[in-house]
Amino acid sequence: MIRTNPNVYEINTRVWIKRFTAGGDDVRVSDIPRGYWLDLKAKGIDAIWLMGIWRTNEKAVKQYCFEEGLMREYSKALKDWHEEDVIGSPYAIDSYEINPKLGTELDLLKLKETLNEMGMKLILDFVPNHFSVGSKLLKSKPEIFLTADKHFFDDDPYTFFKPFPYEEKYFAHGRDPFFPAWQDTAQVNYYSEEAREFMINQLLKITKFADGVRCDMAMLAMNNVFGNTWSGALSSGFFSKPKDEFWQTAIEIIKNYRNDFLFIAEAYWDLEYDLQQLGFDYTYDKKLLDRIIAGDVNEIKAHLNAEEFYRRKSVRFIENHDEERSIVSMGKKKSAAAAIIISAIEGMHLYNDGQFEGKKVKLPVQLGREPEESPIEYVYDFYDNLLKITNDDIFHKGFWFMRNPQPAGPGDETYKNMLVWSWRWLDEKRLVVINFSNVKSRCRIQLELGEYPSSFKLWDLLNKIEYVRSTKEVEEIGLFIELEPYSSHIFTY
Repeated sequence: MIRTNPNVYEINTRVWIKRFTAGGDDVRVSDIPRGYWLDLKAKGIDAIWLMGIWRTNEKAVKQYCFEEGLMREYSKALKDWHEEDVIGSPYAIDSYEINPKLGTELDLLKLKETLNEMGMKLILDFVPNHFSVGSKLLKSKPEIFLTADKHFFDDDPYTFFKPFPYEEKYFAHGRDPFFPAWQDTAQVNYYSEEAREFMINQLLKITKFADGVRCDMAMLAMNNVFGNTWSGALSSGFFSKPKDEFWQTAIEIIKNYRNDFLFIAEAYWDLEYDLQQLGFDYTYDKKLLDRIIAGDVNEIKAHLNAEEFYRRKSVRFIENHDEERSIVSMGKKKSAAAAIIISAIEGMHLYNDGQFEGKKVKLPVQLGREPEESPIEYVYDFYDNLLKITNDDIFHKGFWFMRNPQPAGPGDETYKNMLVWSWRWLDEKRLVVINFSNVKSRCRIQLELGEYPSSFKLWDLLNKIEYVRSTKEVEEIGLFIELEPYSSHIFTY
């Protein structure tokens, strides 16, 4: 089983693997040097998410991946990009077979075995909503896709398409109801029993190669969401709402087959709790990132004080392949403080490849080449230190609780800028204090010191400084803290 409050490392596989190429030879996922994985293990990483491992449809790239908006993104991320650098979205999957440019099924099994031997898990993608618009499944399994009458295509050719020139068959592109359709995809029909059975079988297949799945846009497969998104096409096809939720059925079947298999949901629209109730082990916590970027300490506190069940099942992150790089979105100091927040609280902690080096470029998922970026030494050192601190058992087995800082003196309102919480495990204690503001701030924090001597030591693990304080003062009026903007302490005492 994976430990409580685990750390997951996301890798953009098709781009990342090229870093290991020497002399033009192809590299397979099983060829990655063992030392690379051991280094991540030493940082406290519990699971590797290989994003973009599955076979895509190269024929669809030229038609759908050169829209004006996409090309602007390519130019912003990779100034010297060429047509051959565009390899298509990894979320427009042709089939759940390993991309041959990354290796074979045997290579994937070898990688999983290597990671498991080191005590790490392998997470792969599951894209429930759609397949590639050019997927071979449109021919072999047309019954799993959402079809439509001709008039839907005539009225909205952006959302519906006719894939076969000599056949009067019309299908829907995959979509999120709040955005235009993804034209490089074909929509799976979750009101179809054939589709549900097929997708469950794909999940069963993935259990052979992985220890869990990150489920893309998981809420789109929920009955009400799917029905509201596609009401017209579903009505014309005489499809009715299923009695059961796909996820509840699917997760139950997979867990009965392999009870340690992890389900992680990319989730939005306040449906995270609902997906947890359907069986997901973890759900994205995008709301925390939004509140961190906004910088409202009261909102962050309120969010972190959610029910324990919800907290422990939330995926905390400050960047991933969909989000801007944190050092760009927040700057040097604020992004460091934000990293401490998401690393030292309950839940799953998700880190993005390049985050530990301070990379600044958010690479569009359609690109197969990344720009050269030199690691920022202070960022690397910061994460190296932080991850060693939070790798301790207390952050994975301990009891977490929020503390309420008090004013340091009359009229001093800067205590409201402080985020403060504690961890306890056996005889161990940790106190995390973060000034999450752009002004110097002060507060006092009352601690329960019990049998401590008249004075005691606090060792700041983060900044490697020792403090000696009066036990009586700390118990009666509180530990005095003064921190520069976006600065932090992680004390053991």
